[in-house]
Amino acid sequence: MMSDRFGVRHAPAIVAIAPLGATVLGSLFNIWYNVSQIDPLLTDEQRELFSRAIMSYNAIAYPILMVVWLGAVWPIQRAFVLLRAGEPVSDDLVSRARIRSINLPWFLGAILGLGWLLSAPALIGALRESSDQVDSRVLFHLPASIGIAAMITITHGFFIVELLAERLLFPFMFADRSPANVPGAISLPLNRRNLLSAIAVCVCPILSLVLLGLVHAESFDEFNWFMIYVGVIGILLGMFCSWMTSNHVVVPVNALKGAAGQVAAGHLDAKVELRRADEFGPLIDEFNRMIDEMRAKRELRQRFGLHVGRQTAELILAQDPGLGGSEQCITVMFCDIRNFTARCAHTPASGIVPLLNRFLTMMVEVVEDRHGGNVNKFLGDGFMALFGIGTESPSNDDQQTSARAAVRASLDMMQRLQELNAELAGDGIPDLGIGIGLHHGTAIVGSLGSQDRLEYTAIGDTVNVASRIEGLTKVLETPLLVTRQVSDRLGDEFAVRALEPQQVKGQPKPLEVFTIAEDGN
Repeated sequence: MMSDRFGVRHAPAIVAIAPLGATVLGSLFNIWYNVSQIDPLLTDEQRELFSRAIMSYNAIAYPILMVVWLGAVWPIQRAFVLLRAGEPVSDDLVSRARIRSINLPWFLGAILGLGWLLSAPALIGALRESSDQVDSRVLFHLPASIGIAAMITITHGFFIVELLAERLLFPFMFADRSPANVPGAISLPLNRRNLLSAIAVCVCPILSLVLLGLVHAESFDEFNWFMIYVGVIGILLGMFCSWMTSNHVVVPVNALKGAAGQVAAGHLDAKVELRRADEFGPLIDEFNRMIDEMRAKRELRQRFGLHVGRQTAELILAQDPGLGGSEQCITVMFCDIRNFTARCAHTPASGIVPLLNRFLTMMVEVVEDRHGGNVNKFLGDGFMALFGIGTESPSNDDQQTSARAAVRASLDMMQRLQELNAELAGDGIPDLGIGIGLHHGTAIVGSLGSQDRLEYTAIGDTVNVASRIEGLTKVLETPLLVTRQVSDRLGDEFAVRALEPQQVKGQPKPLEVFTIAEDGN
């Protein structure tokens, strides 16, 4: 636990000093190569110039490169300290630090590459100051040894910094977002990562062995061609194996990534058509099984929504299952087809059912899709709809919104009925008439019923009054009636006309009722 706390507390510093190990490793290889193989090819004067040039270059290059590297880490340090302490930090600083924390291995690779690259001309230039002729083998093997040391340092440094950044920095830098696809950041793809690994573990060692075998050859004819052949074949085989391994990993990863993107976009027909016997096999099987389950749940949700309405289905799925309801201020609509019972007595069921479905399809589309209501239940040749459900403590504005939406839906339904009647007239079917009653008030809304059978509905005096008001449309011979509770919430948007108060069953005194002009706006 102590080491974990220390690592978290000093994460940027640990990342900053991490390349030191890779630099020492590359330098040790280069020093050993120079001492054991190149040094014997130098004269005393050249050896002195060479040693002095190495010390001078390191004394100048190392501090400069270190300052540049620490400058690359510094923005991360500033943001990391503030984020870890929970203090305010500017979005610009966080954004730059996030990009830098992902790109940090690339910064290191560029800095190390520049340092090693400049060392070759500096050392060769120093040797050329000698009065003695420089051995041609030195001019070949010195840049080659520096190149191998550079590859060792860069590859190992890249992986070390990347690993530590992901383990120590990312949990704080990306606590509230994903590090994937950060604008301005460059992540090393899997296939190139394997290529870089092959360079570190295959190309560098084999190439160094080949160079060691050639260093004593004084002419082209003395080259050990068999060693060169074996080395080249070894490098090619290593790169080929790296390519095959990359494809073995990258193909299923890309397939899973593409399928996940399709699922995120709502396309649940996606499927990964790969058959693997390794660890990817169970992963792909579970992924495909997950999509199948999501598809089944979506179909269940859609079918469920067809029976109870999409809005009701979402409310039910969002709540805990079981009996219960809550008081809500809602606007209740009852709608009924006029004289439909008499029509049924003279029309076969094969003609009534399509007509009723046609009517209800049109009305449900008006209520739910156009005006945000919820057709809660069908009542033979009519239905009950609720407006404003889902909010237990609605504001006055919310109550006005639900009442106005119910009136707009009612007027729209009457307009659509005229269009339907025009279509029915062409088929020789008598016109349909409807009655709509609206009331606003408090009702118990929720899942009601028994432990074995539930229904999401609304009950209470508000529902009863709305039903009675719809019944009054027959008595008053008007297609739309609303109560005082609805009328008071409409404002000046509609042309409201008061009618004679009406006595209804279950109410102690007559109810004030109003009608609304169909062209009222």
